[in-house]
Formats: sequence, structure tokens, C-alpha cells
Amino acid sequence: MVEIKSHDFDRFSKSSVESYRIFLVYGPDRGLVSERAAIIAARSGVAADDPFAMVKLDSSDLSGDPGRIADEVHAFGLFGGKKLIWVRAGGTEKPLVDALQALAGGTPSDNILLIEAGDVKKGSGVRKVAESANTVASIPCYADDTRAMNALIDDELKAEGLGITPDARERLLEALGGDRIASRGEIRKLALYRKGQGTIEEQHVIDIIGDASAVSTDDAVDAVLEGDVERLNLAFAKVVASKTPVFLILQSCLRQFQMLDIMRSEMDEKNTEPAQVMQTLGRHIHFRRKPIVERALRRWAPQAIARESARIQSTILQTRQRQGLEDSIAFHLLMSITLQSARQASAAARR
Repeated sequence: MVEIKSHDFDRFSKSSVESYRIFLVYGPDRGLVSERAAIIAARSGVAADDPFAMVKLDSSDLSGDPGRIADEVHAFGLFGGKKLIWVRAGGTEKPLVDALQALAGGTPSDNILLIEAGDVKKGSGVRKVAESANTVASIPCYADDTRAMNALIDDELKAEGLGITPDARERLLEALGGDRIASRGEIRKLALYRKGQGTIEEQHVIDIIGDASAVSTDDAVDAVLEGDVERLNLAFAKVVASKTPVFLILQSCLRQFQMLDIMRSEMDEKNTEPAQVMQTLGRHIHFRRKPIVERALRRWAPQAIARESARIQSTILQTRQRQGLEDSIAFHLLMSITLQSARQASAAARR
């Protein structure tokens, strides 16, 4: 198995990409997955604007033609030179798994296969194949820890010649996380606001990123996790009254359940307690919220977490398709999960 850890990715992308012909980039942080896949593609030596050398496929392409990946990988470029076959899929599709199985154990091609997958569980889909092959570079993408987030802040602010005070940094760290592209966008928005001003202070972060509605959003997510119906009603009403998009609650709730999924997987794989997982994967969580997240880890089973994550993603899509009913659709889902949390809490109390 060749797994590239998060702290090694920058070094790997600058010096070792050419050593591999097959790459698997996967994980719950879709922004980070996309970002790292794009970096590998850019450093592959294949021109992004050459339609004959850059071949992009998705799940629908595979379902209609199961052998498409292998055919593309073994095909010669129309004008010579290597090709990049960039596949965006969930990671469990049978044509994709079968193709990776065959290519990982076969004779290496000059062409490059780059798989951009979703949150593939250990022991399933393309991840199972990749982790048993030394010809595949596997790149997991989980939500940034504090060190990675600090590095992202420093890189973006340094590029604009800006400094940041310790209080402002702490406030910014609390507001970021869950999705690399979204976090980078927030930092750049803050940098643009302070461009040419030298230093970012705490009030600047509050003005641009951390307004009062964010507190209500966190309150709503915490109410969902705790099964507190009254608190959810109050927090939701605050968000609506502030004219803040209700989508932000769904987005925060989705990030929280994705993080719970990662933490539960860590607990199950290493047979650890929630408190131990919180010390590693939960370091970026505000200290006031840590007991709430720890209780949720004790109550929610992995299958239930995955189910609710899928429901939230589906609801986000529904709110975009039926914007006139956004508030109603979002509230119905959040109340449903809150009631489920309440039942989980009640069952845990009886045990």
C-alpha cells in the first residue's frame, strides 16, 4: 500500500508524482479531494486544454460502457504523448473497481489514471483495491486538522502580505473546517477585505466571517445533536429572522455528520473511546461544543450517521431545486433528525 498522508502531500506532489501512473484521491472533504486531484493533474505534464490528451469521465460514462476506463488507459494519444484519464465517481461503481483491479496488477501504461472519488469506506470499492497494490498512490482527504488549517491560513495571508493576531487566528480557526475549498474561499475573502492594511484583528474576522448568525447556526446544529426540539425552534427562528440563508444550517449539519462519520470509523477501527478520538480528530472543535459531539459519538451508530448524511445531502439538493420551499424543507429534515437524536438519547439513558 502506498498511502500519502496529508502532511506529506505537498512534498509528494512536487517530487514524486511522476513515479506513479495510477492515483486514487478520496475522502469526505470533497473540496480537498478536488483540490488535490487538480494539483496532480496539473503536475502530470498533460495539457488541460488538449481534449485528445485529457479525458474526463464520470459515473454515467462507466455505466454505459464498463470497459471505457481500460480502453482509454491503453489507447495511444492521437498526436502521441501520454494521456490523463480523470475519473470522477463515487468509488464503489463495479466498472471502476474492476478496471482498477486489472490496471493495478497489470503492465504499467504510459498513460495516467486519476480517480477522484467520494468518502469510500475502508475495505470497500476502489479503496480496497488500491490499498493492496503498490502501483497505486492513495491520497485520503479528511477535514483539515488544526496544523493543516494554520498552514492554509499562513499561505493565503502571506501571499497578500498580511499578518494576523493570535485572537483573530483563533476566531478564524473556529469558523473554518469541513471543506478545503470553502475554507480557502473564506480566508481569501478576509484577505481581500484587509488588503494593504497589514494585520488582521479579531473584529475583522467577526465582521467578515463570524457574525451573530453563525452562532445561531451552531446552536441549531447542537440542538440537532442533542435532540433538543425547543432549542432547534429558537435557533432556526433566529437564522430566518436574520435573513441568513437556511442552507448554512444544512451545510454545517452535513459537515458535522461527516466529521462524526470519520470519528466513528476511527473508534471502530482502533477500538477507542469517544474521548480519545476527540483528543486527535476533535482538536479543532470549540471547547464548549466538545461534550455535545462526544455524546453524539456515543449515541449514533455508523450506519445511522451515514444515513443522515445522505438525507442532508439530498435535502440540500431539494432546497436548490425548490427555493420557494427552502425553509420548510430544511426545517422538516432538521426536526426529523432532532427527534431521532432525542430517541437515541432516551435509549442511551435506559441502558
